[in-house]
Amino acid sequence: MPPMPEDADACRHDEVDRIVEGWQRARADLDVAPLAVFSRISRLSRYLEVARRSAFTDAGLEGWEFDMLSALRRSGEDALSPGALMHETLVTSGTMTTRIDKLVARDLVSKNRSPHDGRAVEVRLRADGVARVDAAMERLLDAEQELLEPLAPDGRSALADTLRSLLLTFESDDPLTM
Repeated sequence: MPPMPEDADACRHDEVDRIVEGWQRARADLDVAPLAVFSRISRLSRYLEVARRSAFTDAGLEGWEFDMLSALRRSGEDALSPGALMHETLVTSGTMTTRIDKLVARDLVSKNRSPHDGRAVEVRLRADGVARVDAAMERLLDAEQELLEPLAPDGRSALADTLRSLLLTFESDDPLTM
């Protein structure tokens, strides 16, 4: 977490405020209001990315491994088909096959024929996969709590609601992958 400025006025103005003011001076004909929102989201995402990377590294995982293992952990039965994992993690079939094979080689998941349908494959968490994804999730939540520390609980809730409203305008049953 970056140190907070000592000057009270500096606390009310962040770097984005300075960027917005600069663009207002340079191009008064432009509505630069979106910068106030999206530049802050972009800058906050950098802090979140550092926290995520640290949480995953501490648990011995890469980001994509956490995504795969957490999709399995959330499934309820800790087992999903490769197709369901593709849907959960938004990767292609070829990428999914490679990722599953790498997790099998690390003994974090198993890949077996479904007992219900011999043509289908199930990917299931193994004990070390459960331990690592749980450890990473605990570390991540601790880091995210720290990032949100400056906000009161009602502010956190209001922010979550506002971001949800915005995000819902972009999400659909068939999300675009970037």
